Amino acid sequence: MPDSSVDAIAPLLTPEGWELLNSLGPYLESEAMTLNLELRKAGHPPELVAAALSQARLRMRARAKFGPFADNMLFTQAGLEQATRLNVAARHAERFASAGLERVADLGCGIGADSMALATLDRQVTAVEIDETTAAVATMNLMPWQSVSVVNAAAEDVDLDGYDGVWLDPARRTTTTSGTNRIFDPESFSPPLSFVERLADSGKPVGVKLGPGIPHESVPANCEAQWVSSNGEVTEATLWFNALARPEVRRSALVLYADGAAELTSGVDYEPGAQDVEVGGAGKYLYEPDGAVIRAGLVADLARRLGGHLMNEQIAYIATDTLEDTPFARSYKVKEVLPYNVKQLRAWVKANGIGTLEIKKRGTSVTPEELRRQLLAGKPKSATSKATLVLTRIGEDRVAIVVETIAG
Repeated sequence: MPDSSVDAIAPLLTPEGWELLNSLGPYLESEAMTLNLELRKAGHPPELVAAALSQARLRMRARAKFGPFADNMLFTQAGLEQATRLNVAARHAERFASAGLERVADLGCGIGADSMALATLDRQVTAVEIDETTAAVATMNLMPWQSVSVVNAAAEDVDLDGYDGVWLDPARRTTTTSGTNRIFDPESFSPPLSFVERLADSGKPVGVKLGPGIPHESVPANCEAQWVSSNGEVTEATLWFNALARPEVRRSALVLYADGAAELTSGVDYEPGAQDVEVGGAGKYLYEPDGAVIRAGLVADLARRLGGHLMNEQIAYIATDTLEDTPFARSYKVKEVLPYNVKQLRAWVKANGIGTLEIKKRGTSVTPEELRRQLLAGKPKSATSKATLVLTRIGEDRVAIVVETIAG
């Protein structure tokens, strides 16, 4: 695992180090040992070689969030894990630009992703980071934008007079010698959620990025809460206050995908027992809502939009009798509904020559990997058919629904 301490960054902050790092091609684990030896034989100091290879590894991992921009950036391991994806950061920046907020303080800027997006939309940004090494990394990453300055300080110590708006990305991980661990208590974040609320209470436009697992009861009453997913992965919950919040929206699910974005909104708080949605059987089609829809408590809203119902009011599967196109869920055609019985399912697998079996589940404690081994045990070589089972409940009955994925 790459070292994220100052020793892993400092050798790269020299002309020789920067040149060596940028001369390396795409990182390949299978070639790392050979490349290490070659660079040392060429006369490069061992600590520089180690730093460059560690950074090359991080750059390769960072492509998932930053695309080709990653090849010209610096990272720490913890900074990369918490960094905002560029397509999501662009959405944050659009909020500030649409609200007409010119001068923005980015508190807890990390490696600088949100500051990059803000600066790209011509905002004047002060990027604040308490960790000295991470601040150095942010400085390198933000050098192309003259409208950004980086300050090594605690978020709580920054004088915010003169700033039009504030963006915060509190530290939600602790770093140890064995890696990083998530923090779930909002008051243990750095800075804590109460600090964000005090800023908002002053009337300052504030946006804050939090983990998507924040419970609804922890969301302050005076904000808009938006859960975001990117290409099917739920990335964050964002709270927007004052001029950055839409007064008609209390909670929303923003779904970003390759061809664009879609949003589902609600103007009321989430109340688990007051979702007003029908419950019924499997229907002809089954929908698996996007994780942002589930986190935002909008499954019932989506069911009503699709003209469908839930099969169990506690489980996030939607059933309909007509196929509806939606960006908010993955859709399946229901082929057969079987009782959940291992012996019967094994007989069904054998009778249908199933050789490859995908198992999805909600509302049941079954381990898909273990069940797959049981159902495919002793399969003949001639068993080449593929199938997908959805394990769930219809009412209180455990069932295995045979489905076919609908493209799109």
